[in-house]
Amino acid sequence: MKETIICRCEEVSLEDIVNTANTHNCSAREIKLRTRAGMGYCGGRTCRPAVNAVLEDLTGEKAGHNVPLKVQPPVRPVTLSVLGGNRNGH
Repeated sequence: MKETIICRCEEVSLEDIVNTANTHNCSAREIKLRTRAGMGYCGGRTCRPAVNAVLEDLTGEKAGHNVPLKVQPPVRPVTLSVLGGNRNGH
């Protein structure tokens, strides 16, 4: 079960998170920063509930004001016409 991937974008497993928590005895925020869980391309949109649940079990901290696990939306796609303008020069 420890080989379960919690954050697919950064390939962070449950074992990575548990080992970091045990080795460094740090806060939920520090565990997130050390493992990069929730900091990939999706910005935590996919894995944040799992990351929050695991960190709460390990540290006893609930996500919220005390543990600012920020979610950032992914970069928005843009059309080529926006990047290079269209053929009319606009």
